[in-house]
Amino acid sequence: MAIAAVRPATASDVPEIVRIQTLTWSTAYSDLVPRSAIEQIGSPEAHAAWERATETGTVLIATEGGAVVGFVAAGPAEAPENATPPNAPTLGPEAWGEIGVLLVEPRWGRRGHGGRLLAYAAAALREAGAVYGLAWVPEADAASRRFYARAGWELDGAVRVLDTGKGTMREVRFVGSLDLELVE
Repeated sequence: MAIAAVRPATASDVPEIVRIQTLTWSTAYSDLVPRSAIEQIGSPEAHAAWERATETGTVLIATEGGAVVGFVAAGPAEAPENATPPNAPTLGPEAWGEIGVLLVEPRWGRRGHGGRLLAYAAAALREAGAVYGLAWVPEADAASRRFYARAGWELDGAVRVLDTGKGTMREVRFVGSLDLELVE
């Protein structure tokens, strides 16, 4: 088995990030998001946004051998309302980090890459001062919902509805501790 790793993304990784996002959304979200929105992932504006994110934010990529197989983007969260995990003290907005996107190319799934990405992103968010994490997940995305639940994160009841340009997509919010450990 090839060696799996996580490392910070650079601008040279942007084409792989865009490829993985396009492929994953085409596979997992084709019934939720119009084709035109998926095509926008590859736009020059999207490439430029990812390049900026690799320079200014926490963007990490997962590799196996020489292949880029997944990525995560994380950062400070907007102050969530009523999002404190059960049995946890209420803290201010600075205590929250957000997993903006976490995707693993489908053919590399079920090999621990998602868990590694989440653990490394959680460590980066903790280093920045966050205690809790949140992630918005399409309500119909059963695989992502199971993934966050296995990490110990829970639905907190918050829902948002996004305009996809040809309809709407409901997302549910998962919250949980950033005190995650990678189990190899």
